[in-house]
Amino acid sequence: MRSVALDLGVRETSFCEVSQGVVIARRTVRDVARLSDTLGPGTKRARVAIEACREAWSVHDQLHAWGHDVLLVDTTRTRQIGLRQHGRKTDRIDAEVLARAVEHGGIPVAHLLSPARRELRDVLGVRRALVETRAQYITTVRGLARSRGERIGTCTAADFIAKVHKADLRAETRAVIDPLMVAIGAIAVQLAATDSRLDELALKEPAIQRLTTVPGVGAVVAAAFVSVIDEAKRFESAHHVESYIGLVPREMSTGGKQKLGAITKHGNAYLRALLVQSASTILRTCDPDDPLRRWGRTILDRRGRKIAVVAVARRLAGILWAIWRKGTTYDPAWLATSSARGLAGSAQQAASTADAMALAAKKAHNRKRDRARMLRIAQSCRNQEVET
Repeated sequence: MRSVALDLGVRETSFCEVSQGVVIARRTVRDVARLSDTLGPGTKRARVAIEACREAWSVHDQLHAWGHDVLLVDTTRTRQIGLRQHGRKTDRIDAEVLARAVEHGGIPVAHLLSPARRELRDVLGVRRALVETRAQYITTVRGLARSRGERIGTCTAADFIAKVHKADLRAETRAVIDPLMVAIGAIAVQLAATDSRLDELALKEPAIQRLTTVPGVGAVVAAAFVSVIDEAKRFESAHHVESYIGLVPREMSTGGKQKLGAITKHGNAYLRALLVQSASTILRTCDPDDPLRRWGRTILDRRGRKIAVVAVARRLAGILWAIWRKGTTYDPAWLATSSARGLAGSAQQAASTADAMALAAKKAHNRKRDRARMLRIAQSCRNQEVET
């Protein structure tokens, strides 16, 4: 079988084929479709290595449809095959190193997301962009008002349009911020549509509904967890999941002495940030009798808020994995006497599945209600502006 590698660049893709340790073909093309004469249907079957990235998903599907075996390379372990250790970084060299590694074997293979989870991640990416853009515009509007000696009261992002409409602002200030307010209103409409699409995808994923039974975990956090982990049973333990997300501490142990540092921050940064936000919510607003909150508060009292939030986020990841793997729901009574690993071993003992799922359904109903209210506010403010 042929040994081939592709280095996928933003503008160009480098192709390299190796046979018996010798480079027998090189090419640089604008996209993979231009390699149809070399890798297209009817060509000799090949093992093709590509580094894991967002573009790699579509390239994998195309090469697989052409009849080749595709090796998705784990970018966190490329140094073990000599990639980027030669002192020079070019697409041609990287493609050659990968092709030689394919021939010799030992490629560190990454997990390929299923098509359903790719779609889920894409929708989450759109939602994230909309939320971040809205937050930036809101910050800018507040700053413009302050620069003119005026202030807009505190409120949630969903209520910001109504808050500005009711605020006592001069006509000159409103004229300045109006373009941004129009944009924020448009984002609110698109965000509501995106959330509706996310709800549709979540209905196809029973795991998402089960994960939302955990305090502090909403539909977005649950969907992000499912889209990143993809398949719970591919992990052997909660610790492996926590390490995959980058929530475990770095270890620098020598001479029999163990020294732990800050968390590794490997893996998906967005999911890690969402879990940290959920952990902060659990410590602040969760039921005081909830065992996860009590556990986190004891760490907070001893080690401070930062360490406590990360610790709760780490344990939360393990709990979510255990619930998903065993097909159960959050059971605080069991968690009170078990670690995340213990929960994974006996999660079926949960006796409150029906109540927990009812609570998840109530959360979903409240999300739809809040989304409809936000749209009504945006439309009402827009209509009043037109009348004015």
